[in-house]
Amino acid sequence: MSQAESSRRLDQWLWFARFCKSRSIATAYCTKRRVRVNSRAVKRASQPVRVGDVLTLPFRRDIAVVRVIDLGTRRGPAREASSLYEHVEAAAPEDKKFHGVAAPHTALS
Repeated sequence: MSQAESSRRLDQWLWFARFCKSRSIATAYCTKRRVRVNSRAVKRASQPVRVGDVLTLPFRRDIAVVRVIDLGTRRGPAREASSLYEHVEAAAPEDKKFHGVAAPHTALS
């Protein structure tokens, strides 16, 4: 893989991977800072995405955390699109309400 092929524009990758119905929607997601690449909010649609990057983005009524496996060459069928990424198990946030204190339903020793 050459240097030019080692990355792809974020908006184009989101469209290839079928996270967005159109490239203009993907561009809007990026410019509205709704997408994160490696935990950093994206400001522009031309942000390069590389294999191994972890993306966090809204998807349907949930938050999707995915790792880029392939950059793709076209917007193909759903099966091809799903081969561009793998879902990453997101770490559950700690319950800050009871951080450092026993929860009310647990017995103290």
